[in-house]
Amino acid sequence: MSQERRETRSKWRALGGVGGPVVFVGAWSILGATRAGYSPIHDPISRLAAVDAPTRAAMTAAFLAYGVGVSLYAGELRAALPGGSAVAAATTAAAIAGIAATPLGSPLGGAPHATCAAVAYTALALLPIAGGRTLAHQGRRGASLVSVALGIASGTSLLASVVVSQWTGVFQRIGLTLGDLWIVATAVWLSVLEGGRAGA
Repeated sequence: MSQERRETRSKWRALGGVGGPVVFVGAWSILGATRAGYSPIHDPISRLAAVDAPTRAAMTAAFLAYGVGVSLYAGELRAALPGGSAVAAATTAAAIAGIAATPLGSPLGGAPHATCAAVAYTALALLPIAGGRTLAHQGRRGASLVSVALGIASGTSLLASVVVSQWTGVFQRIGLTLGDLWIVATAVWLSVLEGGRAGA
């Protein structure tokens, strides 16, 4: 395989970090707004994929799309930002897929589901922080500060979604969206980087 073809494939793998989060956020936004009896403010996203939910198939597919897309992106992130960020991205992808495999209302919907969610939350919040540290070492101090701030804000919101139970839905969505914004932004950066290499 030629160098140009390898770089083109890397570019498209990096864009998994756009496709996965976009499908995921789009699914919980649309399904949460249209499902009768469901409150995006109070109810967790996982309830959309519960065993008895009419939205189960669509939301489960979105969880899996996120897992696949972000795992592809994680492989490309490792080369550009060596350190813990790629590990955090891969862990997030695996834990999100784990959430799909342990739906609420199933025999695995208790402690295994909660464990997958906790791992996903933690890894997603750590992802921008780890990336920010590497960016600082590379001399990109502005991007580093933004990354660390996003990670802290994401982690704080996700923690609040567990502690402030009556606002679980809104805090969960804020925390996940902040983490996903970092993934999307860095995925676009990686794809542009690979595009520049292919054209060099």
